[in-house]
Amino acid sequence: MALVESIEFSVFAQFATMNHRILIGSMLLLLGLTQALARDSIFKRTFQKLHEEPPLPLKQARDDTVETLWIEQKLDHFDENEIRTWQMRYMLNRQYFEAGGPLFIFLGGEWEISQGRITGGHMYDMAKEHNGLLAYTEHRYYGQSRPLPNLSNENIKYLHVKQALADLAHFITTQKATIEGLADSKVIIVGGSYSATMVTWFKKLYPDLVVGGWASSAPLLAKVNFVEYKEVTGQSISQLGGYACYNRIENGIAELENMFATKRGAEVKAMLKLCEPFDVNSDLDVWTLFSEISDIFAGVVQTHNTGQIEGVCQKILAESTDVGGVSSYILGEFGNSQKCNDLSYDAIISSLLESTYTGNIMRQWIYQTCNEYGWYQTSGSSDQPFGTKFPLTLYTTMCADAYGSQYGNEFINNQVAATNELFGGLEPGVENVYLTHGLLDPWHAMGIKDESQATMIPNYAHCKDFDSISDSDTSEMRASKERIAELVREWLK
Repeated sequence: MALVESIEFSVFAQFATMNHRILIGSMLLLLGLTQALARDSIFKRTFQKLHEEPPLPLKQARDDTVETLWIEQKLDHFDENEIRTWQMRYMLNRQYFEAGGPLFIFLGGEWEISQGRITGGHMYDMAKEHNGLLAYTEHRYYGQSRPLPNLSNENIKYLHVKQALADLAHFITTQKATIEGLADSKVIIVGGSYSATMVTWFKKLYPDLVVGGWASSAPLLAKVNFVEYKEVTGQSISQLGGYACYNRIENGIAELENMFATKRGAEVKAMLKLCEPFDVNSDLDVWTLFSEISDIFAGVVQTHNTGQIEGVCQKILAESTDVGGVSSYILGEFGNSQKCNDLSYDAIISSLLESTYTGNIMRQWIYQTCNEYGWYQTSGSSDQPFGTKFPLTLYTTMCADAYGSQYGNEFINNQVAATNELFGGLEPGVENVYLTHGLLDPWHAMGIKDESQATMIPNYAHCKDFDSISDSDTSEMRASKERIAELVREWLK
């Protein structure tokens, strides 16, 4: 009997120990996941806001059928020895298509495509007018269009705008060859932000495949030290939120900087609830923090809708002091779900080193900036209110740490110069591309601003002109939409 009891106790003890280990393991896994979410959620949320799909049209044709399809693409269009292929996602809406009608394509950029892009809006209205076929293509390495299983440094090298433009060329020729009634159709391409850049550059490299394009908010000049971005961000805040708001932001951030300079960084750390890994004596940590603060304000301006900038300024000005107004607003944007906010340099690098597809597009887009565009929105100008603590060195250091030591200053500058040489910078030399910019949008600084070549729309921000013509449009917005509709009629004659 004693032997049986001993055996039973031994089995129970082993079972209990095993359950305890499982419980501890699960708790550690949960803790790790929680810490990971805490680490990158602020960076990811801010970054996604600045690189999200252009706003979907408000009025949607809910009854339209949108097909989600896949097309085989070459992994490398420029290497005959590379035989690997992959499947690119795209969407079609045939609601108004009649044989011989045009093909309207909205180009996907650094985001996941969604069907609402081709079930409403001004492009949709033009397709309806001309009995056109609507398509939406997804950019390689974004959304569900994944050329290779992961985003390792070896695999991500096939992420390049030249490859993406070649994908589009193959898409157009394949659709015209395989869809009945499309063989002799004319093609119109449309894009916003980076995909508007692609519209312009596609017309340069493949002029015979499309008759025209509409590029909204297209940056065309690649530039490493893009100081103008934060300049325009400040100007737009001043214009709509008032000088008092601009000055409060400028003074509040200057005071935060001074606290670090005078050995009071621990006070800032407590004020903004920064996690313990943040080192108040580390330039990279301090630069990362101030870069994130400036990007939060950039997100307000770049995505501005009526009253948005003004509302933020009201919150900031409601506090009694400059630093109180800024810190209170920023802390609210960080969110209150975590006990602390990890804004250390190691935290953002951890996000950039994540080589699985998670929906976080930071690794892909930052790679493109390191390898093609620059566009680092630094504190290199004194004509902006966000301080001096996010210099170019922060971003070039990130490139090397995330993608390899070859991504140094000289390499990045050479790559950016090559982009401008290939595509022409602010002199792309293309015909039949209608360029529009919102004057509040910080990206317009890297686009063509000559009003003989581009339409500048006051009081609008980034990619805000894709909706249908409506009574809520300003006179300038309505005139711009009517102009592209007239140009499309001319191109399709």
